[in-house]
Amino acid sequence: MGIAAVATIPVGVVLSSRLAGVSLLDVAWAIPVGAAAGVSALLFARGARGRIQRTLERAGGAGRARTGRLLGIAGICMALSGSIAVGFYELLVRLEH
Repeated sequence: MGIAAVATIPVGVVLSSRLAGVSLLDVAWAIPVGAAAGVSALLFARGARGRIQRTLERAGGAGRARTGRLLGIAGICMALSGSIAVGFYELLVRLEH
């Protein structure tokens, strides 16, 4: 889920440049998907850390849980910056008229 959170917006941007009927502003629909994937990555990492602690670290995977948490945070940050960019663009469009 962390990889999906980080990759959602860049994949949308690449698709908007390659597909004729999709504009860059249409990629704004990828922002909530990336945010949801980031939140779910954080929840999965939290559950994994709990399982690792319950099994006295015999379950393994502490590195994967840490990586998932970092990717989830990065995905949420990308979604927030994308939403700020889209919001600022809409503000400029409204102030232009």
